[in-house]
Amino acid sequence: MVKYFCSNTDIRSTWDHVVSAFWQRYPNPFSTHVLTEDVIYREVTADHRLLSRRLLMKTNRLPRWAERFFPAGMSRSVYIIEDSIVDPINRSLTTYTWNLNHTTLMSVEERCIFQDSTEQPATTLLRREAWISSSIYGFSRPIQEFGLARFKSNQARAMKGLEYALSNLQGEAPQRLLRDTVKDASEKAKEAAKTLASAAASTPQKPQQYV
Repeated sequence: MVKYFCSNTDIRSTWDHVVSAFWQRYPNPFSTHVLTEDVIYREVTADHRLLSRRLLMKTNRLPRWAERFFPAGMSRSVYIIEDSIVDPINRSLTTYTWNLNHTTLMSVEERCIFQDSTEQPATTLLRREAWISSSIYGFSRPIQEFGLARFKSNQARAMKGLEYALSNLQGEAPQRLLRDTVKDASEKAKEAAKTLASAAASTPQKPQQYV
């Protein structure tokens, strides 16, 4: 059994901007689990397509139940291969990614197609597919369910990271990041107010002086 995921998203930006942002999306505040990225192969073909292969190193916290499947001392880092094809004639960017290690516990293969929209101006269509499998006997189904939930969470963060890179290219403050910052500041202010109120209630008050 393999878990399958598919989503379609309209990115409100031109295909050229999306492709540029794709190469500049790391680092960003939404993908801190991506530790390194290295280009290991790149070629421009005779028909003007750009072929690239990159090696990414990522890390994700494991749930407590998953620790039992990891031998002591084994690295928790995951190495990812990312192959990509930029086709400027058909105005598409296709990426294929898969993990190199920990494949017995979980294997995740992903394909993304960024296609210039012919119907909507300044819009890029993103189709994302993923196949998640596990070879752990007796536990493959719950591991795949966990992998699917983790993938959905990570792809949501990946979209925020891409939006962040797009905003940087366009010289605009990322709106979601601004909203998150304001929300965090508001919550911190509330916590500080509660702390001050608690401290004031527990401290004997001096009589007010008017002179």
